[in-house]
Amino acid sequence: TLASASSSSDSDTGGASPPPRKKHRASAAEGAGEPGASAVVTGLTSMQANGAGQGQESSELSCLNSAQNGESSSAGGTHSNGLFSSTDNGNSVGTSNGSSTGPGSGTLAASTASSSEVGSLKKKKRLSQAEEDVIRLIGQHLHGLGLNQTVDLLMQESGCRLEHPSATKFRNHVMEGEWDKAENDLNELRALMHSPNAIVRMKFLLLQQKYLEYLEDGKVLEALQVLRGELTPLKYNTDRIHVLSGYLMCSHAEDLRAKAEWEGKGTASRCRLLDKLQTYLPPSVMLPPRRLQTLLRQAVELQRDRCLYHNTKLDSNLDSVSLLLDHVCSRLQFPCYTQQILTEHCNEVWFCKFSNDGTKLATGSKDTTVIIWQVDPESHQLKLLRTLEGHAYGVSYLAWSPDDTYLIACGPDDCSELWLWNVQTGELRTKMSQSHEDSLTSVAWNPDGKRFVTGGQRGQFYQCDLDGNLLDSWEGVRVQCLWCLGDGRAVLASDTHQRIRGYNFEDLTDRNIVQEDHPIMSFTVSKNGRLALLNVATQGVHLWDLQDRVLVRKYQGVTQGFYTIHSCFGGHNEDFIASGSEDHKVYIWHRRGELPIAELTGHTRTVNCVSWNPAIPGLMASASDDGTVRVWGPAPFLDSQENCSNMDS
Repeated sequence: TLASASSSSDSDTGGASPPPRKKHRASAAEGAGEPGASAVVTGLTSMQANGAGQGQESSELSCLNSAQNGESSSAGGTHSNGLFSSTDNGNSVGTSNGSSTGPGSGTLAASTASSSEVGSLKKKKRLSQAEEDVIRLIGQHLHGLGLNQTVDLLMQESGCRLEHPSATKFRNHVMEGEWDKAENDLNELRALMHSPNAIVRMKFLLLQQKYLEYLEDGKVLEALQVLRGELTPLKYNTDRIHVLSGYLMCSHAEDLRAKAEWEGKGTASRCRLLDKLQTYLPPSVMLPPRRLQTLLRQAVELQRDRCLYHNTKLDSNLDSVSLLLDHVCSRLQFPCYTQQILTEHCNEVWFCKFSNDGTKLATGSKDTTVIIWQVDPESHQLKLLRTLEGHAYGVSYLAWSPDDTYLIACGPDDCSELWLWNVQTGELRTKMSQSHEDSLTSVAWNPDGKRFVTGGQRGQFYQCDLDGNLLDSWEGVRVQCLWCLGDGRAVLASDTHQRIRGYNFEDLTDRNIVQEDHPIMSFTVSKNGRLALLNVATQGVHLWDLQDRVLVRKYQGVTQGFYTIHSCFGGHNEDFIASGSEDHKVYIWHRRGELPIAELTGHTRTVNCVSWNPAIPGLMASASDDGTVRVWGPAPFLDSQENCSNMDS
């Protein structure tokens, strides 16, 4: 019947469609793939089989039925919704949702069953090792959330297992405090372990927990038996056994928990014990604790490390980030934009330095003044706090005392004086000069805040107290720049031999640390004392590892001749480096990359010094020969939706 209907339709394609046919076509089209549509088609084909609805209308409906399914009109065609139709003795038989009617239903059921078996086989395809690992990780995470039924269903459907049955039994016995059974479980786990020696260590951890729980419960005799009869015969970690034996003297449970640094009997300490025990088992036997969270945290940290502009505190808590998007920081959040231009100096500005607490900025100029600026904690705007006058040669270097109470000012090469100011009162505490022939161009505070070292290129190198009294001196060292290390004993000094040497004023020893091929114009050291940042004449900015005494990186882009330019570490965790340049720009690099991530324009002459606020990672200042100090911060109208795709400078 379908075949004849199809041929009949082919022979009649040009006539106008009467209204009833339009109605049927619409019904078939709208109901495609739904039970209602199937019922309509079934009813129509049944009418054909009974001789009703013969002719053009019925043949066109049959064609429509074929067209809806993308098939030719032939017996046994498969529908797009996965249902089968077949013909038997001229009767069309349809199925919907697994039901069948008509004489061919048995055959149809067999076909459907066969199809379902094929689908089932496809679902049961062999999982790769990576897929199994992911399923286990998800299962462990869900188990931690208490969704145990979901975990059971997941493992059943995937054919995986969360952990080895012996490991599950072991875990349960540990959590229930059934120590003898847990110890027996170790014998089953022995065959699954890579290192046979690990069994002794695991047994020691188990018995230690057992011993501590007995002590907390007041079962001193049982605890003593564990110590003497079980822990000691292991002949493992005897030092720890001596410590454990001392806990027998604890008078009460609180004392025991405090001395043992132990949470006490219960779920918390047993979970911690399991975490330790797992480290001795292969992950195929028992997954490391909270493995999925660990992987996600590592992924987030890696993305942050690779983010060029990430300049905020690293928070390892996954709840503080979205796992649905990659981590990006906008350039707009970075201190690349001029927030203020300070024009109070009336000549070249040679130096600028934020205080250690980030609340003040000191700027030194050729105009013979030092200006102290106050940083507003909310708006980060700077306002003039006080002016320190009288430096006849100008001010080329400034150093804050560790507690920010005092500020020392030095002049250029022909200046033999050093000025020590009380910043709080604006009073000059000390004006020091050992000889009119001296050149005191650099200074560094001892971490104790009671001493400082100073020197210059004419061979002076002194250690003095706050009143300018000479404590020690080192003859014949032509000092270009100084830095005191955190131990308070060693002083680093760059000299005219293109090197940085370490000097110890206590035992009067010195040693070579850094050797360059060109003059070192200035240098600064990271907070942890590990890295040194050098401005090298005609070369630019170099990063050295002081501990390993190796050159780590040369930063590109900056123009450095024989002017003294001061660079700095900055940003959160000192991840960034900034330097002035003779091409009137400020350059910023990520510490791990040689190419600049920002070039800041605005100054019109050489930028002599850059200082990054140690307390506000998004605030930076630069001093220039153009007589201005520029304060840099994030974009004033920060769009939080902006991403890192705009990488241009």
